[in-house]
Amino acid sequence: MSVKKVVLAYSGGLDTSAIVPWLKDNYQCEVIAFVANVGQGDEELAGVEQKAINSGASSCYVVDLRQELVNEVIYPTLKTGAVYEGQYLLGTSMARPVIARAQVKLALELGADALCHGCTGKGNDQVRFESCFAALAPQLKVIAPWREWQFNSRQSLLDYLAEKNVPTTASATKIYSRDANLWHISHEGGELEDPWCEPSNQVWMWTKSPEQAPDHPAYVELAFERGQLTHVNGKQLDGVAAIELLNELGSEHGVGRIDIVENRLVGMKSRGCYETPGGTILLAGLKGLEALVYDRSSLKYREEIGLEFAQLVYDGRWFTPLKDALLAAATSLAEQLTGEVVIKLYKGNVTVAKRRSVNTLYSEAFATFEGDEVYDQKDAAGFIRLYSLASRIRALHQQKD
Repeated sequence: MSVKKVVLAYSGGLDTSAIVPWLKDNYQCEVIAFVANVGQGDEELAGVEQKAINSGASSCYVVDLRQELVNEVIYPTLKTGAVYEGQYLLGTSMARPVIARAQVKLALELGADALCHGCTGKGNDQVRFESCFAALAPQLKVIAPWREWQFNSRQSLLDYLAEKNVPTTASATKIYSRDANLWHISHEGGELEDPWCEPSNQVWMWTKSPEQAPDHPAYVELAFERGQLTHVNGKQLDGVAAIELLNELGSEHGVGRIDIVENRLVGMKSRGCYETPGGTILLAGLKGLEALVYDRSSLKYREEIGLEFAQLVYDGRWFTPLKDALLAAATSLAEQLTGEVVIKLYKGNVTVAKRRSVNTLYSEAFATFEGDEVYDQKDAAGFIRLYSLASRIRALHQQKD
């Protein structure tokens, strides 16, 4: 299939800077750079349009997707309680469907006939992006240079850019591969490739170490309505501002660091360090509220939804009927999640200090160890006898045999 115009997911880093001239060399096509602002920070976005033009792109579009990321992906996912392999809050994974959808939208508006990404052939992101492309615009060709070109190292890419007279601030001594957005920042490479090696201080970029965090705790009050955050410390904030504030508070107290070896979708294991300070606080708040208002069966079902949803998001299956079904169930349950939670932050720890809800199922009158007039303890005998009836019958049969 010949390509006349391609929209490239562009970051301004080494890989995508090299992809622009490579596309022009190998496909003889017009290259349009698409930059997604998902909250990675002003430093990464500074001058990115000019970088794209200097690399050979005919134009560059920077699209602010932060509100979409929060309101359409992060907040809904939080209601499911999704956590991948018990620790990962899906920071990179959650941004991909928003980015891919905006890239497809731009390509269709501009009459492009191809999409391009800079994901490697070893990672999860190639699957995530291309699964979204397939669901949204299957007629567009997808170009994945890392699965086609001859380059295999940072130095070979730098040499190519020098040959093409494309300026770059990248160097061959870069240690880590990082991905940042409003929700988190990830770190891979360097000493992290050895699971026996503890991360050095230069790995972490957002959060203080617990050892350097303040010696006094901080308290954060979160208010939720139907499972969605509305206020932080009594102040009404939109999603982007709330997460930015919680990131700041959590980072100061060493909250949100994890160091994991995870199972990639493509089959290999990888080791990464993630910082998700605001997300860690938010999830703790929601779980604290869930404990107050969900009955045992509802909580168990929400946990099952969370496991399935985490896998779905990680695997890039956002634009699927299963996502809609799981999210509908979680959203229905979350109708009860209205209330306030006070979170205590102290040297990397996040604990629920206080919680209350108009929908609480907790009753001090029933739970008290003091005298009460609402619970007849004799009723427990009949309950236990019926609850253990199968075990009783089985034991009687065994005794008879």
